Amino acid sequence: MEKKVLVLNLDHTPIAVVTVQKAIVLTILEKATSLAHFEYLRIRTVDREFFYPAVIRLYEYKNIPYKGVMLNRSNIFKRDDQSCLYCGATKSLTIDHVIPKSKGGRTSWNNLATACHRCNTLKGDKTPEQAGMSLRKLPFKPTLSHFLAEYAERHAEEWLPFLPMRTV
Repeated sequence: MEKKVLVLNLDHTPIAVVTVQKAIVLTILEKATSLAHFEYLRIRTVDREFFYPAVIRLYEYKNIPYKGVMLNRSNIFKRDDQSCLYCGATKSLTIDHVIPKSKGGRTSWNNLATACHRCNTLKGDKTPEQAGMSLRKLPFKPTLSHFLAEYAERHAEEWLPFLPMRTV
């Protein structure tokens, strides 16, 4: 798997993840500077050698309207670590409305949880309290930094000093 490069805006907020080729082009064109690199990786051309960048920062601030993390099935599963928030199972996963829609529950980050088929069926059209079930952790609206930190923990430790610490 090819390593990815974290792009920070001038104010050090994460704005993108790009390929190493794009990162090197941005640095050669003096649109960005490298802040961290992968220690044991190098890129060689005929007459030059480059560190393999891990984090770059743009020289100019780019105003990028942040719309938040898209609410979809894949991102809910990712937020909940691919496991049921009721029992911890990792197979037959579905999406559950913590407060059922019939009881006024909305389709939002704070009301959707990953649930295995068994727990979702047991809970049915009840609140967790009515069903005698409890959530292992409360659903929350993740930020881009949350997902980037999760990726960094697995694939790019070099990013961690540049990302806000995960609080959830």
